[in-house]
Amino acid sequence: MEAFKVASEGVGMQLEFIWKNIREPLIVPMLRWTVYLCLGLSLIMLVEKVYMAIVICYVKLFKRTPEKCYKFKAIEDDVELGNSNYPMVLVQVPMYNEREVYQLSIGAACELSWPSDRIIIQILDDSTDPTIKVIVTSEPKKMQELVQEECRRWRNKGVNIKYEVRDNRNGYKAGALKEGMKHSHVLQCEYVAIFDADFQPEPDFLLRTIPFLVNNPEIGLVQARWKFVNANECLMTRMQQMSLDYHFKVEQEVGSSTYAFFGFNGTAGVWRISALNEAGGWKDRTTVEDMDLAVRASLKGWKFLYLSNLQVPFS
Repeated sequence: MEAFKVASEGVGMQLEFIWKNIREPLIVPMLRWTVYLCLGLSLIMLVEKVYMAIVICYVKLFKRTPEKCYKFKAIEDDVELGNSNYPMVLVQVPMYNEREVYQLSIGAACELSWPSDRIIIQILDDSTDPTIKVIVTSEPKKMQELVQEECRRWRNKGVNIKYEVRDNRNGYKAGALKEGMKHSHVLQCEYVAIFDADFQPEPDFLLRTIPFLVNNPEIGLVQARWKFVNANECLMTRMQQMSLDYHFKVEQEVGSSTYAFFGFNGTAGVWRISALNEAGGWKDRTTVEDMDLAVRASLKGWKFLYLSNLQVPFS
């Protein structure tokens, strides 16, 4: 026992000796350079914040609206051309177990102001929860899929809506969007609008976004701003709004106003399908498929436009 104690003390002294000998020549310089690195990154962030503050003040002071930066001509009805004056638009609504909001989101997509023969709505349903996918009706043992039944109801009203399901959930949201783009009816469309299941766009959404794409062939994406409908519900939602408002009101507006890169938010945006295809389409190699697509499209030379005055509510 005594020998073990002596050996332990000997090992402890050796470790202490080694630590004292490497601490000053090795550990201290590493920590010092780490501090310098952090200071440098902090300085870069400060410069970036000051730059964005100057740009956003300039944008607001001189009212640099998207209509001043790009051509905008509203699409109007044409007696001779009829509805063919409107480009074909695909609307994709990916869903996954959205029992609380599926009716709101499908209804908002179906009520978009656009000729019914010039729009195709895809409901990409990846739901797996049996309590969400089905509901027992008054008839014994008869079950109807909630989302599919809602799509059928709108289809009976004359809306060109398609209910799409997959055998698996490979790629999650990116996989669903990619699968939706494979259908033959997509070949008719020039643009695709994407809304997550908890987003409800106003009826004039397409009328305020598509003209920018029609009149400016260099634009690949038009991104709208999110609107929090429950921001004042509690402290947590209020903090979330404050955090993301800086991203929407400053970062993305500065990027758009200076013709620089900014990321796609994954929803409440309209893509030019040719830009999406040229960038390689949706890929599920990462969990941030929206940013991944935006980077690839930007590297191909496509410009992005952010509309801060167009807000899409979500709950």
